[in-house]
Amino acid sequence: MGELSPRTHLDWLESEAIYILREVAAECERPVLLFSGGKDSVVLLRLAEKAFRPGRFPFPLMHIDTGHNFEEVIQFRDRRVAELGENLIVRSVEDSIARGTVVLRKQNDSRNAAQAVTLLEAIEEFGFDACIGGARRDEEKARAKERVFSFRNEFGQWDPKGQRPELWNLFNTRVYPGENMRVFPISNWTELDVWQYIARENLALPSIYYAHDRQVVQRQGLLVPVTPLTPPREGETPQLRKVRFRTVGDISCTCPVASTASTPLEIIAETAVTTITERGATRLDDQTSEASMEQRKKEGYF
Repeated sequence: MGELSPRTHLDWLESEAIYILREVAAECERPVLLFSGGKDSVVLLRLAEKAFRPGRFPFPLMHIDTGHNFEEVIQFRDRRVAELGENLIVRSVEDSIARGTVVLRKQNDSRNAAQAVTLLEAIEEFGFDACIGGARRDEEKARAKERVFSFRNEFGQWDPKGQRPELWNLFNTRVYPGENMRVFPISNWTELDVWQYIARENLALPSIYYAHDRQVVQRQGLLVPVTPLTPPREGETPQLRKVRFRTVGDISCTCPVASTASTPLEIIAETAVTTITERGATRLDDQTSEASMEQRKKEGYF
C-alpha cells in the first residue's frame, strides 16, 4: 500500500467547517443557511453537500434580498438552488419598507445596513435559532472580533465584550427563546483560501466575479458601476473598463476592481499580492470606519 498524501491546509479548513455545520445541525432546533449567490455562500453550499449528502440539508436556505442586487447574481442564486433541490426562503427589504419597519432617506440609498431589520423579522417569523453565514475574519476588522458561534440576544444584538469562549473547538449553542446564534463555518478562511477552494472544487460562480467590460466612474478612490441606481454625478465621465467584483451586494454600494483575471487561478494570483481588504476595496458604505461596521453588527447586521 502506498502512503497517504499529506493533508493540505484546505483539507483542514474543510474538515473544520464540516464539523461546525454538523454541530449546528445536531445542537440547534431551527437553523438556516444564508445563501445570496455570492462566492462565500457558494463555498458554504459545497461544504454542506459534503457534510450531509446524499440526504437533504437539515436546514432551509434563506436570502435577505435588498431589491438592489445584480441580476446576474439573482439568476445564479435561483439556478443553483434548483440544481440542489433545496428549499430557498426569500425575504425582501422592500417588504420591510412597505411595513414601515425600514425607512430610507432616499429611494436609491444603500440598503446594505437595512438588511439587518429584514433579517431579524425573518428570524422571528420562522423561529430560527441559528443563522449560518459565510463571513470571514479577514473581510474587515469588526468581523475579526467575533467567534465562530456569535451569540445574539432577544433583540438580535451582538455584544463584542460578552462573547462565549470556544476553547478546544467546544461550542456553547444554548439559547433561550428569541435568542439566536450567527454561525460562521469559514471564519478561519481567507479570501485566498476561498478562491483556492473554488478552484479545487471547480465551483460555478456568477459571471461578474470574473473580468468583463463595464461602464464605471471614479469616485472616492473606487470604481463605481454605472447603473440606473448609481448614475454618473456632475463632472464624472463614464469609462469602459475591464473589471471584476471581489464581493457582490447592494448595487448602490458595491464596486468592482480593475482586473483582467478571468479564471480562478488568475484571481488567486491577484489575491495573493493584494494589500487591500476585500470590503475596503469594494464597498462605498465601508469607507468610513471600523466603528460604523461594528455598530451595525451590534444592531443585528450579519
